Amino acid sequence: MDHTALLMAQLTDVFRIGLLTALMYTTENTRAQTGVIIPLLAGIVFVAVIIPMTMPLAGVPMMQAIISGIVANACLTAVLWFIWNAVKKHLQK
Repeated sequence: MDHTALLMAQLTDVFRIGLLTALMYTTENTRAQTGVIIPLLAGIVFVAVIIPMTMPLAGVPMMQAIISGIVANACLTAVLWFIWNAVKKHLQK
């Protein structure tokens, strides 16, 4: 599997999107106690490591899957963060 196909597979992984959505929810609820940046970064790395460790893809080296997962998670988290804040701002009106 080449890099582009791996990244696209990770960007469209429903399980990954669900975990990152839960990360966003948890981060918002614990914002006052833990802050935002460190929990988000830790969550991005955690999801990037845990998915290939528990569900490895045949023919994909572990480090390649993890590094690609970090990139995919960062992109997905940025999109989710934008959506989360847009919805929150709209609901506050």
